[in-house]
Amino acid sequence: MKGTYCLLINLKKDSRIKIGNKLSFINFKSGYYIYVGSAMNSLEARLNRHLSDDKKKHWHIDYLLLNKNSQITDIYYTVSTKKVECEIARNISPNSSEIDNFGSSDCDCNSHLFYFENIEDAITNIKDTFKKLGLKIEIY
Repeated sequence: MKGTYCLLINLKKDSRIKIGNKLSFINFKSGYYIYVGSAMNSLEARLNRHLSDDKKKHWHIDYLLLNKNSQITDIYYTVSTKKVECEIARNISPNSSEIDNFGSSDCDCNSHLFYFENIEDAITNIKDTFKKLGLKIEIY
């Protein structure tokens, strides 16, 4: 199964987290983050990897997810052979605060991680974006 997904992440308290070698340390505010990604080989395996604490730090998101203050609260996804993560990111971006250069080293987007103070705004943005793009939304 191939597709694109949004991780809804709760960061319980302000945290300073080292994100790889290039980004170094980033100060994250407590609140909710949407991370947009895709899996063009095995969507289910990718989502399970994100949910696991037993992984090597490979992608930017791994550093955030392995922080003791972060937790995935929901995963929204769409099954598709077309990679639409950048379209989703571009639609969520105007309604949020971006974390510059996060998760977007292989595209021309400014970011694939977006901050929201509250969960309601984050969920609304995900649902509205999927609807606007005509994507069937599913919850993992």
